[in-house]
This record gives sequence, structure tokens and C-alpha cells, in this order.
Amino acid sequence: MALGASQRLQDGVAAVETMTRFALAVLALASGVYTYLGVRSILDGSPTAVFFAAIIYSASVSVGIYAFWSYMARFYPHVTTHAGRVAMLGVMAAGAAMILAMSSWLNAAALAGSAAVEQHLAETVEDYTADLDRAHQNALAAQSLLPDIQRASERFSQLAAVERQSGALTGTTGSGSVVQLLSQMSAQMKELENGINASREQVSDLFAQGQKRLETMRSLVSAPGTIEPRADQFSAEAVALTGVITSLAQTSVAPSIRRAADDLSLGFIAPVADGGDANLVNRQGQVMETIRNSVTAQSKALAKAADEILARPSVQERRFVPLSSAEAVLHYAQDFIPAWAGAISIDLLPGVMVFILAVVHGAIRKQEEKLPFAERITAAELLQALEVQRAVSAKGLEIEDAVARTEAENEAQELNNITNLDLKSRTRDRSHEDR
Repeated sequence: MALGASQRLQDGVAAVETMTRFALAVLALASGVYTYLGVRSILDGSPTAVFFAAIIYSASVSVGIYAFWSYMARFYPHVTTHAGRVAMLGVMAAGAAMILAMSSWLNAAALAGSAAVEQHLAETVEDYTADLDRAHQNALAAQSLLPDIQRASERFSQLAAVERQSGALTGTTGSGSVVQLLSQMSAQMKELENGINASREQVSDLFAQGQKRLETMRSLVSAPGTIEPRADQFSAEAVALTGVITSLAQTSVAPSIRRAADDLSLGFIAPVADGGDANLVNRQGQVMETIRNSVTAQSKALAKAADEILARPSVQERRFVPLSSAEAVLHYAQDFIPAWAGAISIDLLPGVMVFILAVVHGAIRKQEEKLPFAERITAAELLQALEVQRAVSAKGLEIEDAVARTEAENEAQELNNITNLDLKSRTRDRSHEDR
């Protein structure tokens, strides 16, 4: 029964030998094709040079993979010693690493390179969107100061009007020094308000330009067709968008507000009291001192608010780095595990067949070791033994007598050889003595 199982395993190995060679050839060819596609995506030069270089490289890969796994399938199953198996496994591991290095990553680039480049472009769009939003927020941060500036301008203007009409501050109507000072402060606040409003229009225009650039970039990411021309156009849009973001960052009026706040306090110049009597002059001086204190408080509030805006982290200039399909599939490898698994399986699947053959041959050897010697000898060995028996029987001898006779003849022949060597040695000695 063991002999039948062993024979069936041997018949199975012989039956799948052609299929094994065919499978190795197909897998090596498939790996070469995808390697060719991957190589073409990273080579530069004329189309003819790129074509022939990719063909030569992919052909070398196919031949190398086929030869390597053919050697392993032929020799590894028949190595029985522990040291030999360990050595062959080391060779297999080194060969598999070389195959991964020269072929598998290019296969992955061919399978998922375009998708990886599109993901790179999509993530770049998200980064630029965040930069544009942050630059827009920083530019608009100064707009939050506009209500305070408007209220301060209106308050100075109303006080000037009330003083002019009823003399509510000094007790004397008319356009005197106090009215002049209040009108001056109102005009400075109004000028600052106009600057903020003008900045708002410029910020809106730049933000609209940035939005259009981002819309174009998003359409390029999802557009059909080959990825290379889309990536080139995307790069041009990214450069233009970088300029828009830089311009947007420079439109903030926070530095201008900070300087204006300092000017309100440090550059405060009160006019000379022009009252007709000493009492009016005294009242005008008190009112102008109150106005000075109010301006100082307003200046500190504006300076603090402007400092908070200026303390915000600025938008760093972003440089778009284009990636080839091979570089992209390496950079985003964790997102394309199925493609990597397929690319590696094409190259390393023959290793499974090698281990299958090793297991089968090991089972055959174990089953044959359990058989008696008569069932383990081959037909050729049996025929050779029968020929020897017929030759001995023809001389009328038994096998045991023939074996003993053969041993005696061998011993006599060895003794004769020793005697001849001794005679030759003595002859040489005598010739030396005669000389």
C-alpha cells in the first residue's frame, strides 16, 4: 500500500512538471510586462530610448525570475540535509529580496501608480485649501476692529457737533480748540476705517482668485485621461495659487492699525486754547486733557488688538513637489496594500510551488524508507542482479562460492602488486650501489 502511495506521488510530480514550467513562464512574463510599464513611468529621454531601455530591463527581469525559480524547483526538493536546507532557504530569501527590489515595486507602480499620483494631487489640494483659508482669516482678522474704530470716530464727531452747537463740554458754543481737536480725532479714525474697508475689497478679490485656482486643481485631480499632462497643469496652477496666498498674506492691515494706534497716543498734539477769558481757557484745557486720556485709552486698546492679530502664525509658503507614479506608490504604500500584495504575489508565488514540491518529495522519501529492500530496488537494478546470477550459474558455482572466490582473487592480486613493488624497489637500490 505504501508503495502505491509513493508511486502515485511520483506520477503526480511527473504529471505537473510541464504545468509547473508553464506557470513559471506565465508568471515571469506577467511580471516583465508590469515591470515594463513601471519602468517607462520613471525613465526620461527620447521615446525610442525609453522604449528599448524598458524592454531590455523587463526582459532581464522575466528571464531572471524564471531561471531563479526553476533552479529552486529543481534542486531544493532534493536537498535532504539540515545544513543544505538552511543554505537553500538563505539563497531563496536573498533571491526573493532581489526580485522585490528590481520588479515588485515597479509592478505596484504599474498597477496603482496613476491612483497614487491622483491621491498626491488631492492631498496637495487639501493643503493649499487650508493655506488659503488661513491666509484669508488672517487678512480678515483686522476687520473685527472696524466696529470699534467706527464707534470711536462717531463719538468724536458727535462730541464735536454737540460742542459746536451747545457748548456741552466747555460751556461756550462755537468752533473753538476743543471742536477742532475732536474733529481731528474723528478724521483720523475715519481715515483708518477707510483703509480697512479698502483692504476688505482687495482681500475679497484675492480670495476669489484663490478659489478659482483651487476649483481648477480639483477638476484636474478627477478629470479622465492620463495623469502626466494633468499633473503638469496642476503644477502650474499650484504655482499661481502660491502667489495668490502670498499676496493675501501681505494685504493684512493689522501692521497699519498697530502703527496708527501708536500715532494716536505718541503723536497727539492738542491745539492752543483760544478762549476769550481765563476761565474759558481753563475749561478748554481740562476738556483737551480728558480727550487726551480718551485717545490714549483708545490707542492702547487698538494696539493690543493689533498685537493679537499679528501674533497669529503666518502662512508658510508651500512648494508643490511633483511625484512620478513609482515615487507616489512608494510614498503612499499604506493606502495601496492590495496593489502591493498583487505585485509581490506575481513575483513570489512560484515559491509556494517550490515548497509544495519539497513536501511531496519528502513524503515520497519517507514512504520509500519504510519499504523492504526488495520493493525499493528499481527494475534496472533487478535486471543487473539477474545478469550477474546467470553469469555465475553458467560457471557452475554458487553465489556464495563465487563471492568467496572473487575475494580470494582480489587478495592474491593485491599481494602480487605488493611483491612487484618490492622487487622494483630492490632493483633500484642495486643499480644505485653499482654506480
